[in-house]
Amino acid sequence: MQIDQTAAIVTGGASGLGAATARAFRAAGAAVTIFDRDAARGGALAEEIGASFVATDVTDAASVAAGIEAAKAAMGGLNAVVNCAGIAIAEKTVGRDGPHDLDRFRKVIDINLVGSFNVLRLAAAEMAGNEPGESGERGVIVNTASVAAFDGQKGQAAYTASKAGIAGMTLPIARDLSGQGIRICAIAPGVFLTPMLEGLGEEVQAGLAADVTFPKRLGRPEEYAALAKFIVECGYLNGEVIRLDGALRMK
Repeated sequence: MQIDQTAAIVTGGASGLGAATARAFRAAGAAVTIFDRDAARGGALAEEIGASFVATDVTDAASVAAGIEAAKAAMGGLNAVVNCAGIAIAEKTVGRDGPHDLDRFRKVIDINLVGSFNVLRLAAAEMAGNEPGESGERGVIVNTASVAAFDGQKGQAAYTASKAGIAGMTLPIARDLSGQGIRICAIAPGVFLTPMLEGLGEEVQAGLAADVTFPKRLGRPEEYAALAKFIVECGYLNGEVIRLDGALRMK
């Protein structure tokens, strides 16, 4: 699929990896619709880059369905989704205050895993109606996993479970959607310089970067965006979880 023929929804597109992806896709000629709960930042970015914005709760089926209809109307179609919406918490299974809060665990799973699946299932149903391209392709989906799916750390039970779910469902979904000509991959980023890490200060960032094999720095959101763009354009790439981490292996 050529990026300049792509009409893409980017969830979590108001900041971080999603914002970088929205910028990169628009710069390459794609039509983009940003989904985010942050209407102020999402709307401002959309106006800046010439995209559209829909305030969307990825965990709510009606909200996503309405967002997809609005995106199709704005872009004239839909053939790509990049799911970047997500949250992270730090909480041990049993800590000083007792057992892990179950509602907080459910919230992380609901936004990161269920939210991603909610968007992709509804978007894929729309893509299935597209006219197939030369190779029979009708659409492509990119989800965001994490190296935590494989190397989860202390206090990451909820986050790791959500990202391991994204990694684990990639191949079954690729098989499910093969008949409709829709590809799906997941990117598993390492430690990236997103707004969450920017707030930790340079000393903490340097400590995290020191564990990266090479290059010894934090990942840049535009590098995630470049890989997402490559996945869209590379028609033989399907059902794969790709680590983007500078060979980082957390202990």
